[in-house]
Amino acid sequence: MADEVKLGNPAPLGLIGFGLTTVILSLINAGMLPAAGIAVVLPLAFAFGGLTQMIAGVLEFRTGNTFGMVAFLSYGAFWWWFCFLVWLGGNHLLDLSQAGTTIGATLVGWGVFTLYMWIGTFRLTNALWWIFLTLWVTFFLLGFGDLFGAAGLKIAGGWLGLVCGLLAIYTSFATVTNATFGQTVVPVGPRA
Repeated sequence: MADEVKLGNPAPLGLIGFGLTTVILSLINAGMLPAAGIAVVLPLAFAFGGLTQMIAGVLEFRTGNTFGMVAFLSYGAFWWWFCFLVWLGGNHLLDLSQAGTTIGATLVGWGVFTLYMWIGTFRLTNALWWIFLTLWVTFFLLGFGDLFGAAGLKIAGGWLGLVCGLLAIYTSFATVTNATFGQTVVPVGPRA
């Protein structure tokens, strides 16, 4: 009988790519960093938030984790959408002048998707439950803030996005640390 190959867990890679990118953008949305800092976020969104999550999603497929595959591939694609939207729009390669509230409606759509993904976390860890809870609320705050022209909602979305990103970083750290030590050192809390 051939030895079974032990695969690494791709989740912490996807979580750190998502978390770090979300923290930096959320600091801008919350008004803690200058709006011009978006130029720093774009390459990060493409390479780390986007590409790294997509790699993690493909690896989750290999391990048979449907939830991880859908989450990482989807949010990796979200970061690419965001990066291309801002970059192409900012360089006038896309005409966004008549887009109106379409970006806000798209963010609300991401909130709906994230809400259904959150329901999937009811059988996963507390850490993932909190990440997806804060993420769907963040998308709704940012989306409705854009739809209604409510700057306060967008700032609140920035602050909650910061919490979400920090939770993702924590969960990545916990998963790597626990795997390295072969036991629970940093808790993520079981839900089931």
